[in-house]
Formats: sequence, C-alpha cells, structure tokens
Amino acid sequence: MVDLFKDHIFAGHAVAASASIAVSSSLIHPIDTLKTLLQVGAGASQQLSFPQVVDRVSYASGLRGLYSGLPWLALGSISGLGTRFGVYEILTAFYKDGREDNYVYVSEALLAGIAAGGAESVMCTPFELLKLRKQVASASGYKAISSVKVMQDSTTLISKLLPCYTPDMRAWNNTVGILSNVFPKHVDIVGALKQYPWMLTGSGRPPLASEVARPRDIISLEGWNSLWKGLRPGIARDCVFGGIFFSTWQFLHIAMLNWKAIDINPPPRSINEVDPISPLASSLAAGFSGTMAAAASHTFDTAKTRSQCIVTPKYIAMERKLLKWSAPGIWIERVAGMSPADRNIMFRGIWLRMARSGIASFSIVGSYLLALDRLF
Repeated sequence: MVDLFKDHIFAGHAVAASASIAVSSSLIHPIDTLKTLLQVGAGASQQLSFPQVVDRVSYASGLRGLYSGLPWLALGSISGLGTRFGVYEILTAFYKDGREDNYVYVSEALLAGIAAGGAESVMCTPFELLKLRKQVASASGYKAISSVKVMQDSTTLISKLLPCYTPDMRAWNNTVGILSNVFPKHVDIVGALKQYPWMLTGSGRPPLASEVARPRDIISLEGWNSLWKGLRPGIARDCVFGGIFFSTWQFLHIAMLNWKAIDINPPPRSINEVDPISPLASSLAAGFSGTMAAAASHTFDTAKTRSQCIVTPKYIAMERKLLKWSAPGIWIERVAGMSPADRNIMFRGIWLRMARSGIASFSIVGSYLLALDRLF
C-alpha cells in the first residue's frame, strides 16, 4: 500500500485531503448549526438566545438535529477548499517563478487569498444553501402532513411547485373569510386564489425555508438560479476571509522560520536552508489565522446566511426583474447584498464562527499533514 501511494502522489494527497475534510466537518458541524440558527433566529422584535436555540433543536429533532446537512457541508468543503487552496497555489507559483528563494511576500499572499476566496464562493454556494435549509428545518419542528383530503384540495400548481407541501388551511379559511364580502357571487373563491403562485400558503407569503429544504423543491419553486442565492455577500465574505487567512498564515510561517534561523550557526543564506516547521506549529498558525479571518468577515457571513433563508419564488423574482426593482440600503449594502434591516444583528454568532473556523483550520491542516506523513 505504501509503494502504491509513493507511485501515485496525487492520489495520496487526494486521500489525505478528503480524510482531513471528513474529520473537520464532523467536528465543526454542530457549532456551525448553532451559529446558523443564531443568525437566522434574529429579528427586529425578538432574538433567540443561545440556550433557546439549543432547546429548540433538542425539542424539534434531538441531538441528531445538530448534524442536519452534514453531507452537504462535506461536499461543499471538498469543492470549496479544493478550489481555495488550488487557486492559491497556482497564483503563488507565478509569484515565486524565477526567484532564488521559495518565498511569497505577505502582500502577495493577501492578493492570492482574495482571488482564491472569490473562486471558492462560486463553488460552494449551492452546497451552503442546501446545508442551511436542512439546518433550519432541524429546528423548526415542521413535519409534512400527508392528509388525503387536504392534498386533494390542493391545485395542480401547488403540487407542481411544492410536491410534498401541505397548504395551511387555517390561512386559507381566514383569507376566504376576509374576501367573502368582496366577492359574494363568486362560485369558487378558494380555487381562484390558488391559481396565483404567491398564494401558495393562503396568506400571500412565501413558504418558510424549513418547508423548502429539498433540492427538488428549491429548484421547482425558486428556479436553478436560487442555488447561487447569497452569492454577492458570499464572494465578499470569502474574499475577505481568504485574504486575511493566507496573509496571516504566511506572516506567521515566515516569523517561525526566522525564529528558527536565529539558532543556526552559521546563519543560513536563504530561507530554503531553514528546516521546515513542525506540523503542530503549522496547524496552530492555521487555526489562529482562521479565527482572525472569521472575525473580519463575519458580517458578510450573516448577510449570506439570512439571504439564503428567504424563499423567493421564481415568479416573484421575475416580477422584480421586469419592474427593475432595486434593493434598499446604501451603496455598499447593495453591492455586497446586505439588508439594511439587519444592521443591528450583523455580529450574531461571531464567537461561534470564530471557534468553528479556528477548529476547522487547525484540524484540516493537522490531519492533512499527519495523513501525508503516514502515507509517504
């Protein structure tokens, strides 16, 4: 087996990276679930506290609810991290080309990290959307009711857009009661209202994110473009994260090499003559860099999480496009896809995300280096 991996270097690195991502995903997913629910469960009038979020998940789906959406997190991490580190290595290879020392400046690491973060966001946004919907569903306690009578009352339009959705009959009855005096001679008010896509729930509001959690339902109701919902705040988040992560990590890496070079006699002529730092030191540097990058980019993460939790049927999105609807807020909020209504809650869950990113970076780098040491 060892000879096989020595002859297949790429396969060995792929196995090591996959194993490190699997270990990291299993460690950080409960933290990520609680962070997401804290961000989503905040509004202008009420904000769920951390104990309330834990109690709600425990009541709705138990301990396994903390691991809802774990497969989507793993798939997104594989594609996203592969893109991030791949783009970074390609760009830094151009920086180092022709230099005597195998050296990357901190400013170069910053620019390469920004580009790598933007590419990562495009790759992992669909997986993050599916993961978030599963996480929200784990705390909502929503369960589809397979009532034959209610499903028979549903129109073909509802069955087509949301195959497993059960309409809220109380909302329908309230709507009919309000409009019964307006159209006293109408034969079938309910049937007429059900022909309009924005009346799926009977109240004029789109379904909740917990009710549109499966990929088939999301694509049917919101369209294929909805898989990249929250891309603008996601690009801003990952660009900031990637730039600060790689530049901080490179700064710490160079500082540790210079510290080791002090004890070498005679002094080394270049940084290449210094022995590599230990895997533990590299992992600690990556964990610290991930924590700092998460703190700097958290506001964009909150904006992306809340935007992906909003269900926007494709008919409404088409109307907004035809009417040239412009998003509210100042110019930076419009460019970054942030809602002005969320200004007071942008730092919700920041400590959880800092812990999540620090643990993820430490575990990914540490387990990756450990796996390579065992394989080769």
